[in-house]
Amino acid sequence: MRISHRLARGEGVRESFQQQLGRLFELLIQALETGNPEWLDPLIASWAEARTETDLGDGEQPLVIILNLILQISCEVARENLPPAEALELIQGLLPVYAHAVNSAYRLEVEHKARRISRELEKTKQALKRLEGNRSDFISVAAHELKTPLTLIEGYLAMLREQIPDAEGDPQTRVLLQGVQKGTRRLQEIIDDMIDVAMIENRLLALNFQPVWIDRLIEMVIHEMSPALQERQQTLELIPFEGMHEMIFGDSERLYQALRNVVSNAIKYTPDEGRITLSGRLLPGFIEVTIQDTGIGINPEDHAWVFEKFGRLGETSLHSSGKTKFKGGGPGLGLPITKGIIEAHGGAIWIESEGRDEIRCPGTTFHILLPLRKDPPDERAARFVGTE
Repeated sequence: MRISHRLARGEGVRESFQQQLGRLFELLIQALETGNPEWLDPLIASWAEARTETDLGDGEQPLVIILNLILQISCEVARENLPPAEALELIQGLLPVYAHAVNSAYRLEVEHKARRISRELEKTKQALKRLEGNRSDFISVAAHELKTPLTLIEGYLAMLREQIPDAEGDPQTRVLLQGVQKGTRRLQEIIDDMIDVAMIENRLLALNFQPVWIDRLIEMVIHEMSPALQERQQTLELIPFEGMHEMIFGDSERLYQALRNVVSNAIKYTPDEGRITLSGRLLPGFIEVTIQDTGIGINPEDHAWVFEKFGRLGETSLHSSGKTKFKGGGPGLGLPITKGIIEAHGGAIWIESEGRDEIRCPGTTFHILLPLRKDPPDERAARFVGTE
């Protein structure tokens, strides 16, 4: 009665709890008489299972604490109602039985909780998987849906140029038309990136393998980025390295896209008058290209995050669009696309940076590893380049 009043609240709960306690004391008597504490195991197992199915996070005490309280109250009652010698004898008999029960309860509750957490994690995993699938589907659908109005805008823009004979002669009209054209071009680039991400995630990125020279790709990237470098007063230095003149088989357009994305990223996160260095080395079976900058750097815990789609660093509230503007934001698709392209070629890309510091500017180095593939990967490409 004392235990039920101490641990159970409400008459209905107390009555049910007293029945459970009655069963406990029946088994306790058997354990004391036989010297076998395992008599309590079935009841402890059922209690642990029942309590695990309820939400222990609602403030309910673990079974181990309840068993300790029952033992404590039992010892109090023994001292109050028995002579000291008999009370001591009873308590000495109860201790090993309760110790066994507490160990069993602890083990069972941990096992049941682990299984419950595992089930919850599996549910969460499936929910995240569905969410990721929905997000990928949304990216793909949104990109294709945006293409239609963009095509209309480009068509009407061309018609306007034809309908306004003096469009190019009038400075104000020319600025307006150029602004529309620049906006549609930027939107087209974002849509193309969204489509590329969707293709990479669904493993639909098709590569057109052909002879590629890394030095030529680098020269093309430097030429394209020259206006941005001049605008930001930055220096881009190419350090010749062994292997840069080697011919390998790859998708030249996609590899160019990957290198351009990394260099563009270096320009954005390097302050004005900073330096970007392209170099590399020849490894057994691979060519490594490195793009090093004197920018603000990336924290080690974010090295993998920047390759996740929409994985932008910094505060989103401070987002400002710009392909090469200092810390200019984008949709966060360039580096994920780059990673997908490099890995589709059988290569790898990773980051080396000691951390982010906008004052000291420790810089970042991107490492791109490409297989030194000397033969076309399929017969069709081999026939095309005349190697068969």
